[in-house]
Amino acid sequence: MKYLDAAAVTALGHRAAVQAVLDALRDGLDPADDVARAPVALHSGQFLLMPSQTPDAAGIKVVTVAPDNPRRGLPRIQGVYLLFDQDTLTLQAVIDGAALTAVRTPAVSVACLLGRLPESPLDVVVIGAGPQAVGHVATLGAVRPLGCVTYLVREPARAPVDAIRIDSDRALDKLGTAQVVVCATSARTPLFDSRILRSDCVVVAIGSHEPDARELDTVLLARATVVVEDVATALREAGDVVMAIAEKALSPGDLVCMRDVVTDAVAVPDDRPMVVKTVGMSWQDLVIARAVLRRHEGGL
Repeated sequence: MKYLDAAAVTALGHRAAVQAVLDALRDGLDPADDVARAPVALHSGQFLLMPSQTPDAAGIKVVTVAPDNPRRGLPRIQGVYLLFDQDTLTLQAVIDGAALTAVRTPAVSVACLLGRLPESPLDVVVIGAGPQAVGHVATLGAVRPLGCVTYLVREPARAPVDAIRIDSDRALDKLGTAQVVVCATSARTPLFDSRILRSDCVVVAIGSHEPDARELDTVLLARATVVVEDVATALREAGDVVMAIAEKALSPGDLVCMRDVVTDAVAVPDDRPMVVKTVGMSWQDLVIARAVLRRHEGGL
């Protein structure tokens, strides 16, 4: 049994992580077959159990959520990944869960929108400044040249990167010209008025995974092509989608599965916004965990 730390996970590389997601979907993996994550209540928080199996591996991510941890100087969310042999179910590797999540989430986003990205340098706006915000920029930069990258936050002085206030005139200007907008926040209400966005803008929203929390307004989802990991999962967990449907601006039949986008079963129009709304699914961790182990074994 191997222990693969954050450095081993990061060594996979963003481009290889995107390719692992693309390969899995093109080889027949269907996100609809995935097992829903299971919350387990604890005295000080909860476990989130995320099991999955593919033809060549099985695994589970065990995540802990401890709301009081920040005041203790500890992360609110921690986790570990257990990767097993597909036939014997022998434990093969224990993998840093936080690092795995940091790599797989932007890899899934970029795999979804890769076909819409021009080869010319991209102007990107990122709302948020945490690991997922930075990770999405790094992953985009691994597959396309980047032009102007702007981080928008509520309190720039506290941000770990150079950022501007989200409610400033400059922020509105940047949003109005951006080709890609990434929303990676803990917001529960829409972050901006989407009417300022370009008609060919691509918007990634990964911050919310509860049915009553969203980062995007209904106006955007009504005029966009909305891509989700899996329809049933989105209807259960993606508040941006759930609330737009409740407001009669969207229907479940309007949703496009990322598998169909990646395999070219569905063509995404380029004359309207594209929204990529993900909540995180267990198969994604397994695909990246397997790629990390393969790289590690190949490098030994």
